[in-house]
Amino acid sequence: MPHELLSTRGLRSGYGRIPVLFGIDLTIAAGEFVGILGHNGMGKSTFLRTVMGHIPATEGTVSFAGQDITRASPAARARAGLGYVPQGRQIFPALSVIDNLRVGAAHKTSAEAQAIIEQVIEELPRLKPILTRAGGVLSGGEQQILALARCLCSEPKLILLDEPTEGIQPSIIEEMKDTLKALAVKRGLSILLVEQNLEFISDLATRVLTIKRGQLSGEIDPRK
Repeated sequence: MPHELLSTRGLRSGYGRIPVLFGIDLTIAAGEFVGILGHNGMGKSTFLRTVMGHIPATEGTVSFAGQDITRASPAARARAGLGYVPQGRQIFPALSVIDNLRVGAAHKTSAEAQAIIEQVIEELPRLKPILTRAGGVLSGGEQQILALARCLCSEPKLILLDEPTEGIQPSIIEEMKDTLKALAVKRGLSILLVEQNLEFISDLATRVLTIKRGQLSGEIDPRK
């Protein structure tokens, strides 16, 4: 049996006095690809941001790789192996593609970073011809692939992926699907994907949960 990698128990959080999450219980095993499907405003992004530490938990716990990280900083969570690709990409628009990747590998020595970046470029060949271009001039799809590549440069064990299909063309969506499938197998990655796109999430995830009003509300068989 694969070991448990991420678990949340009774997780609650929100913005100021406005609660958004109302007790999320979730466990993800090593190598598992889990999807959370829901409409806007249901708490999908808030859940990922709470797991990553950008929003503090008001109740409950977050554990990763056997460690309680409920009060850990986002940087500490990243060092432990949590990767995050936020909604809206949030790349550095003034930096070149290669420099965005260097930021992702900034915690490594220069030699280690170079090796990591070369591997990521091999895995995401669409980046090869645009390495010197500024992130801000890329298409939405190219920015999404760059955001994923930058995350991979931190060598995560689990990637939190927030609505990667939002605002990108269908051809890139198909490319992203193939890329994520290949990465999950090759790297043995765990992935937690939140989406509104049922077809995308069903084609990728081995388990699809639904979220409504800040609570996990059910499970969908992705094979149906």
